[in-house]
Amino acid sequence: MKRSLAIMGCGLALFVATPALAEEAAPASETPSVIETIGEGIASFFGREIAGNRTASGEKCDPEALTAAHRTLPFGSLVRVTDALTGNSVVVRINDRGPFAGKRVIDLSKAAARELGIVGRGTARVLLSLASKN
Repeated sequence: MKRSLAIMGCGLALFVATPALAEEAAPASETPSVIETIGEGIASFFGREIAGNRTASGEKCDPEALTAAHRTLPFGSLVRVTDALTGNSVVVRINDRGPFAGKRVIDLSKAAARELGIVGRGTARVLLSLASKN
């Protein structure tokens, strides 16, 4: 199942920030605040199988970066993804388009899925909120 998710997401790979873009990500000590709720649905994630591929934003895929793919949000948008079951959340930066499988609303990097606690499940119902650096 995880392999099939990775294969479906080949064109949706997420990537590590370049030095110029890395400054856009919020520092670990700074927690982005929520601006508005933007939706809910099913989240999936990709693994190492697509590492190094290019995303729609042109970055290289890094499964260990806190990034994600979304169909319409602008690249660089910060999104708080909250697991509806557990309440765990993670802030990711949008750097790719997708997912295009089923009714999924966001495709997370493996690091983001790990932080959210969904790696064992493969997918999860999530709430999405647009976030802003403080």
